[in-house]
Amino acid sequence: MPWNPEIYNEFKDLRYKPFYDLMDFIKESEATKAIDLGCGTGEQTAILAKKFSKTDFLGIDSSVEMLDKSKTLDANNLRFERGTVEDIAESNQKWDLIFSNAALQWSDNHEVLFPKLIDLINPKGQFAVQMPVQNENILNKILYQLAGEEPFKTYLNDWRRYSPVLSIDQYAQIMFDGELEDIQVMQKIYPIIAQDHEALYNFISGSALIPYIERLDKEQQKHFVSTFKERIAEHFPKLPAIYAFKRILLYGRKA
Repeated sequence: MPWNPEIYNEFKDLRYKPFYDLMDFIKESEATKAIDLGCGTGEQTAILAKKFSKTDFLGIDSSVEMLDKSKTLDANNLRFERGTVEDIAESNQKWDLIFSNAALQWSDNHEVLFPKLIDLINPKGQFAVQMPVQNENILNKILYQLAGEEPFKTYLNDWRRYSPVLSIDQYAQIMFDGELEDIQVMQKIYPIIAQDHEALYNFISGSALIPYIERLDKEQQKHFVSTFKERIAEHFPKLPAIYAFKRILLYGRKA
């Protein structure tokens, strides 16, 4: 099941708040080479390129559907390529800024991945990453629990996606071991006010639900989605509902 930019952007304003918070960590510099890992439609990369006009930005994403949207963006210091975070981590390319907003939660083995990425930062370069804390967010918990129950456990061949996102302490240690300075590690709640349960379902349907749905046939999808919606209603009996969506923001710079 491919990423759907329209569904993902339904909550565009909510998704932009942590992006701007993360961007505010970045210091003006003479940086010349930056990468946005998991750039999606490229709109946020374009904002970065406009603010830091002395820097050449490369946005990478593995989704063809998302990158198609980037073709409308035009800036002298901005380009896009299809690729994976893992490919970049294994390369020898060096960067003055490694940036990633709400993307690295899709990459596994952060204990290995993050040191590799930090090692690609040039002296005085910066590292700025934001991710949802999936294993603490209620909708993700409901989804994970449901996938472990029958008949869905059988439908999915006993597959569930456990979030690779680590604790704040673990990221702080990785960044310190990577010789980053001015380390900023914080968890922040970005509340979502939902007028109905469908809004809560729609929020997760454009992201974390996708790898589950793509493993099911049409009838199984209907059953899974209807049961998931029932569980959401059970967990949020009062409307309008507040969904305390947690995100982790990481920043550091090389000496």
